[in-house]
Amino acid sequence: MGEGAGFQLGTVGALSLSVVSSVSIVICNKALMSSLGFIFATTLTSWHLLVTFCSLHVALLMKLFEHKPFDRKAVMGFGVLNGISIGLLNLSLGFNSVGFYQMTKLAIIPCTVFLETVFLAKKFSRSIQFSLSILLLGVGIATVTDLQLNLLGSVVSLLAIVTTCVAQIMTNTIQKKFKVSSTQLLYQSAPYQALTLFVAGPFLDGLLTNQNVFAFNYTPQVLIFIVLSCLISVSVNFSTFLVIGKTSPVTYQVLGHLKTCLVLTFGYVLLHDPFSWRNIFGISVAIVGMVLYSYFCTSEGQQKAREASSQMLQVKDNDSEALMRAESGAGIDADGAAPTATVWSSNKDLRA
Repeated sequence: MGEGAGFQLGTVGALSLSVVSSVSIVICNKALMSSLGFIFATTLTSWHLLVTFCSLHVALLMKLFEHKPFDRKAVMGFGVLNGISIGLLNLSLGFNSVGFYQMTKLAIIPCTVFLETVFLAKKFSRSIQFSLSILLLGVGIATVTDLQLNLLGSVVSLLAIVTTCVAQIMTNTIQKKFKVSSTQLLYQSAPYQALTLFVAGPFLDGLLTNQNVFAFNYTPQVLIFIVLSCLISVSVNFSTFLVIGKTSPVTYQVLGHLKTCLVLTFGYVLLHDPFSWRNIFGISVAIVGMVLYSYFCTSEGQQKAREASSQMLQVKDNDSEALMRAESGAGIDADGAAPTATVWSSNKDLRA
């Protein structure tokens, strides 16, 4: 009972931290890129991961968590794949319209469901599939406006979807397989992610913006927002690994669409971004899908817990019955008389 309650509390805390930190960094980065003109997203992400690693290293020195080395090849492959997926998502936004990019993000959930079903034999009930369909429909209505297709952009988007799905599934499976915490996995993989993006970032940003990140005019205001963005990113990266480890890649994607709805709302309230009845209707439908997904997940989780508990009770009852039969069989022989060996042994002890 106590462990279950603790897990639920930890999950709620992780989800809340992920939402707050992600919405905060989107608002911060929007001010940095839109207002101050710093549009080098991939390079900025590499700085985020570098600051995250340094922060975790300080936490390790303070003994806030334990370092647990494990398969270096798995960590390296995972870190590089994560870095590639981030770069491909940024390229997808650069080579496609905003509407097609949003469709790319929407496709991550069904792709994740497909991969987990085929390769991990995970089952998703019809109720879960129905709630996810409503969620995706709502987010699509709220965010997808123009759909302009091109071959290069479509290929990049497809690669971004696959790498993102595989990386998020690995985030969950690695934690369970090697019995490492989200902090331990992030600490060991962050350098590889940062290095991948640090090498590729300036090239990708130059390709997308036709500007040189190292030639940018770094005013004090720009530096302040960059530092603030990097500090918030520590919480974003930590909560991402925490949520996927405690729940699942699909739940993390559902949470991501909740953040999208919140960002649209905050953008309208705080930054006076354009907002239409289509946005309102889409967000409302998406929220219905999220509520249904949460309800079905909770119900199915409770049902599985009850089934597991009843199975344990049944096993205990069977063990008790077997023990009672064994004791009864040992106490009476086949003729119904008490065994003489025990009496003889007792008499022998008395004579001794």
